[in-house]
Amino acid sequence: MNIILTLVLTVQMLSALGMIGLILVQHGKGADMGAAFGSGGSGSLFGASGSANFLSRTTSVLAAVFFVCTLALAYFGGAQPRTSSSVLEGAAVVLPAVPQAPAGTAQIPGSAAPAAGAAAVPAPAAPVTPGAGQIPTK
Repeated sequence: MNIILTLVLTVQMLSALGMIGLILVQHGKGADMGAAFGSGGSGSLFGASGSANFLSRTTSVLAAVFFVCTLALAYFGGAQPRTSSSVLEGAAVVLPAVPQAPAGTAQIPGSAAPAAGAAAVPAPAAPVTPGAGQIPTK
């Protein structure tokens, strides 16, 4: 199964690189416009009409191969049983033991434990101004 995945991934990468190269080699549709107004001849590797047909057809074939390889990789990726999807999941992590605090001490270091009979006093609320938070109207 790994050989098939490697082969499909290799074909996908080669088709992607081929598409990038072919797209960069092609000249835009606006290049012929400049040649018509006297900016020189538009030279290309395969001639004026042959390059567009050959390059565009080759690009479309490579795009189809790329999409088929992408779908195959997605199918094979979902069909595999997931034993471990990460390197970190297989690693055994040993954490040091945390000493337990004795009963009656505060959970936050440096603070004193509240007295047993002390009542908690709430903080005073901010004064509310009438009309605060409303959209002013005329």
